[in-house]
Amino acid sequence: MSKVFDFLKKYLMGPMGKLSTFQFVRAIMAAGMASIPFTIVGSMFLVLSVIPQAFPVLQGIWDASFVKFNDLYMIANHFTMGVLAIYFCIIMGYELTKIKAKENDLNLDPLNGAMLSLMAFLFTIPELTIDGGMMKLVQSITDSEHVFNGIRLGDFATRLGTEGIFTGILMAALAVWLYSLCVKKNWTIRMPEAVPAGVSKSFTALIPAFVVAFVVLIINALLVLTGYDIYKIIQIPFSFVTNVTNTWYGMIIIYFLIGALWCVGIHGATIITSFTNPIVLANMAHNFDAVQSGSGQIYAYAGEFNNCYVTIGGSGATLGLVIFMVFMAKSEQLKVLGRASIVPAFFNINEPIIFGTPMIYNPSLLIPFILAPIVSSLIAFFAIDTGLVAPMIAQVPWPTPVGIGAFLGTAGDFKAVILALVCITVATIIYFPFFKAYDKKLYKEEQGQISAE
Repeated sequence: MSKVFDFLKKYLMGPMGKLSTFQFVRAIMAAGMASIPFTIVGSMFLVLSVIPQAFPVLQGIWDASFVKFNDLYMIANHFTMGVLAIYFCIIMGYELTKIKAKENDLNLDPLNGAMLSLMAFLFTIPELTIDGGMMKLVQSITDSEHVFNGIRLGDFATRLGTEGIFTGILMAALAVWLYSLCVKKNWTIRMPEAVPAGVSKSFTALIPAFVVAFVVLIINALLVLTGYDIYKIIQIPFSFVTNVTNTWYGMIIIYFLIGALWCVGIHGATIITSFTNPIVLANMAHNFDAVQSGSGQIYAYAGEFNNCYVTIGGSGATLGLVIFMVFMAKSEQLKVLGRASIVPAFFNINEPIIFGTPMIYNPSLLIPFILAPIVSSLIAFFAIDTGLVAPMIAQVPWPTPVGIGAFLGTAGDFKAVILALVCITVATIIYFPFFKAYDKKLYKEEQGQISAE
């Protein structure tokens, strides 16, 4: 086991630990966390639209009540999930500017960074084409597509939603880099000290705003001349990543990395999910459209797939382990820890288990901690991919207890509840022999200490 930990430290902890310190990565993590409330609010209103599909008996009641206000309450969805890329971009720009200001000792205003990021992102939204030697906004109103003045419309402006998250992240990174470069080079307008701070800050951002605008417009122009735009360029590498993620072997890679990183002391869930969040959100939006239309590909890895089916009880799928600790542990350490952790575990919170058991650098529990989530993810993936269970179409709060989150996320599929219970049962079975061995070891150590005293 020492060789295993040495391998993980050398080939996983080192590179991933370094990756997690990058300013860009930390800003993405912050953006993902801060966007959670908006995805949940938008999804909860979305559920109102699909409840009759899960419970046909309620169709008449819905037609006489909620349907009459559908356009009203769906505003909450259109301006949260429908413009999620805007939230990502603003938060990313704000957080990245704040990090650069602190760590690079630059006089940067996070609010200016956020607004410059938003401006850069909005510049990429319109679609352009070359027509008659001129660069023009795309106009295409047909039965299959609606593009008006370069803005492609679906339920809403499509590029403002989950489709635009990756572009928003990159535009935020570009805008903040240009902003910090201007400040470093003193390419700013300095106002007298007597000028109010708010006015002074706005003028400080004036030259950086022109720089960001020119750079993004030039990038747009060059890409349009080649027959592309930034969305099509980004789609090339990220489509490969997305395609891998939406496979059974993608599940193995994702959950192996999360578990292995945790085992050597790095918050694997935060690092890995910061990159997969845009993918699962886009997949969830796609699933909703597919369910509504009754056709189209569905994605198993979508929405809160992770917390509803895989990491039940927290990273490592430790709910069953905690139950073992409470009711079966002979070791006083595990018994006390289990009692203290049982309530949080039902809400997918298990930091007490991670650090108290501990899971970090613990060869006795390394295998189940990594294996249980992998097996659970594969069970859930194949159940959804084969159509046995409905896909995730709505975001739910990650601490939602086992079964309830799956039920809400699928808009009322009772089979999703069964699937969640199957996943945690299998994970619990995987933990059992390792728990027994570890509990026996600790119990002997405790008894030895008592005898020595």
